[in-house]
Amino acid sequence: MNEDTLYIAPEVASAIESNKPVVALESTVIAHGLPRPLNLETARRMEAIIREGGATPATIAIIDGKLCAGLTDDQLNLLAEGGDVKKISTRDVALAVARQWTGATTVASTIWIARKAGIKVFATGGIGGVHRGALPDVSADLPELARSRIIVVCSGAKIVLDLPATREWLETHGVTVLGYECDELPAFYSRKSGLPIDARVDSPGEVAEIFRTQQRLEISRALLVTAPVPGEFELPSEQLKFVLDNALADAARKNIGGRELTPFLLNEMAQLSRGNTLRANVALLENNARIAAQIAAAI
Repeated sequence: MNEDTLYIAPEVASAIESNKPVVALESTVIAHGLPRPLNLETARRMEAIIREGGATPATIAIIDGKLCAGLTDDQLNLLAEGGDVKKISTRDVALAVARQWTGATTVASTIWIARKAGIKVFATGGIGGVHRGALPDVSADLPELARSRIIVVCSGAKIVLDLPATREWLETHGVTVLGYECDELPAFYSRKSGLPIDARVDSPGEVAEIFRTQQRLEISRALLVTAPVPGEFELPSEQLKFVLDNALADAARKNIGGRELTPFLLNEMAQLSRGNTLRANVALLENNARIAAQIAAAI
């Protein structure tokens, strides 16, 4: 891929060439996931946390049709301000390049661009998954995990999804799920889901060893490292059930679905919980960035 299509910021390119730790970050959370001005504050804080961990942050987006790994402060501002910033998944990448769109990348498209840039570690909040309801609706994040050799640090799938079905999908498609200092799959705002992990790890070195083994065995799938939300920000199960049930009912009344459903539900839950879900979201994003920087240094 030529420089006209893929732009790797000089700091990121230098780190990759020198085999120094780099952590990719998605940009949908900036443009569509968090309210202003919290979105920009969180984006800057995550980059700072990665630097404090000895790694180079590479926030990924598409700017005027160019795939960008590493953004300037002005570009972060552009995404945070909203406007005509599109939400770009893998199916939209060619359209975005051909039509010179500016867009924020989802988990799936961030993984795709990060791999093109040579980045091995990616930190996010929650992955997409299997949606609730009778109609089979599977996020593009899952197939991308099943075909991409990269470490993804997250807090499980977003709570608004069908978590058991998502866990089953990952198992069926051979994606290894690790629990980082936990014994079951985290559930985004909650530290527990009752769903199994494949193995527990308690250090960045353990993750690095498993990833290197995957590479040696030529396993072309992601290694999913799931870290629970910090305990002080976890939502009590009763409150979580209340806000989730009410948000789902509101979405059904308003006939909201498709790619608009998840951001709608997360926004509704933030309002119903008086900001508690929002605080949990930011806490887990920052914690995952911290863990990802340590893992990047270990590999």
